[in-house]
Amino acid sequence: MAKQTLLILGGTGEARRLAARLCARGGLRVVTSLAGRTRTPETLQGEVRVGGFGGAEGLALYLEGEGIDLMVDATHPFAARMARNATEAARLTGVPLITLMRPAWQPVAGDNWQIASGMAEAATLLGPEARRVFLAIGRQEVQAFRAAAQHHYLVRSVEPVEPAHLPPNAHCILARGPFCEDDEIALLTQHRIDIVVAKNSGGTATYGKIAAARRLGLPVVMIDRPKPTGASIVADVDEAMAAIDAHLAAPLAERGA
Repeated sequence: MAKQTLLILGGTGEARRLAARLCARGGLRVVTSLAGRTRTPETLQGEVRVGGFGGAEGLALYLEGEGIDLMVDATHPFAARMARNATEAARLTGVPLITLMRPAWQPVAGDNWQIASGMAEAATLLGPEARRVFLAIGRQEVQAFRAAAQHHYLVRSVEPVEPAHLPPNAHCILARGPFCEDDEIALLTQHRIDIVVAKNSGGTATYGKIAAARRLGLPVVMIDRPKPTGASIVADVDEAMAAIDAHLAAPLAERGA
């Protein structure tokens, strides 16, 4: 009997841990797809493909061509386009889709958050007066802050930001999480940061900057995540494993094939 094939849309720590657990258990062909934006991705267990699919239709062709039995969207909570494509491809093919999305952070006592719906609003919320801003949003959308060129930016990303995308007064550092609270306090203090800009990514790996801002009494512009699609949503790898088992154990007709 042929192995069932599972496609993980990856790029997160959860995707990496899920692939490792599935491969360690055996009995499945596990393929993880990466967008290819990171030049030095961390090692993954199982098969790995790199690059886009060509939209929802291209993903649907891949699902059918590779005989995918189940798809897990474990991309970043802000990967809205990929989430939409996965939902549409699942609809076109009947391949079941599980979305692994860590819960969003919630403000607690001592937090001073301003919620922004996107990067342009976040740049506006920094205000007209020059401030020292810790920009912890990755490298893809930094250019939105060129519209607020009066500020001084500390930009942290895993890989370099294109120079043309940087605001005029920007200092860049390269680092890969996780980041602990004490180290984040030291970083914010060293650079005399006045305000933090962050995506509401959820999870523990990058929460240190939020806890550090709270301890230092700094405001945070928190960029709200896109609304999830209507797929079956699980919060962590354990829940994903349980949902995968339930889907793959179901009779073929019940899986919509």
